[in-house]
Amino acid sequence: MGRASFLTKVVRWMPRGVARGRSVAGRGGRAAGAVLGLALVAACGGGEAAAPPEGALTPASLDGLAPAESGGPAGATSPYRTGERTPPSLAPDAPKVVVLGDSLSAGLHLPADEAWPAVAAGLLAAEGLPIELVNAGVSGDTTAGGLARRDWLRRLAPDLMGLELGANDGLRGVALDSVEANLRAILERLEAEQVEVLLLGMKLPSNYGEQYASGFEQLFARLAEDTGVAFVPFFLDGVALDPELNLADGLHPNTAGHRILAANLLPALRPLVRALAPEPES
Repeated sequence: MGRASFLTKVVRWMPRGVARGRSVAGRGGRAAGAVLGLALVAACGGGEAAAPPEGALTPASLDGLAPAESGGPAGATSPYRTGERTPPSLAPDAPKVVVLGDSLSAGLHLPADEAWPAVAAGLLAAEGLPIELVNAGVSGDTTAGGLARRDWLRRLAPDLMGLELGANDGLRGVALDSVEANLRAILERLEAEQVEVLLLGMKLPSNYGEQYASGFEQLFARLAEDTGVAFVPFFLDGVALDPELNLADGLHPNTAGHRILAANLLPALRPLVRALAPEPES
């Protein structure tokens, strides 16, 4: 899938009658906070150490997961043509949260409002912490693709960004130093622009080779330590490899899986959003 082809979904949440959250002090010492990087445990082979098992998702099949239509940031089309709902209106001063990710955030084969970013937005709104959500998840995207999109994302003027990238790099066996360099460049740009960030760690199965899989997991922890961003070590914890929580491909969460992901991320998202929420009127 070309880099010009991407999906932008804006889901805005603020149920009527929801009170505004209180603003609290941010985490000490850093204006830039949290990028949402995803924890991947894929039931597939490949990479540099082993041939993929029969029926596994392979690099050659990744492009088939991308949206069939392309569009730019002002007019992207959505593959979710059924089941979409019109979200409620949003207060103009709600924090803007952008999720930069791949199919695991885009919600492959699901209605837009069933992907974990939209579910998390609803849970936050129910707690009095409404957000403006821009789900910039693109099926098949990589860390290099995310880096290429950073200038467009900057124009969105996010208050908080979640970086959920790296899964497709791992599936393709991309060199670990390249994956880390791409993610570091994104984080450094966000820090310079004082955008809060949440980093979600990623994992690969051991059949990619112990050295590659271990190095892949460790690079996310190293980035979090070096930059000081908020960090979730294993985003797919409790969902990965569970057939009842994933689609038939065994890799992408289904509706129930996305609900669990959203609930798991809430403790990390809540304080970040609360710190960005406007002071309530006296």
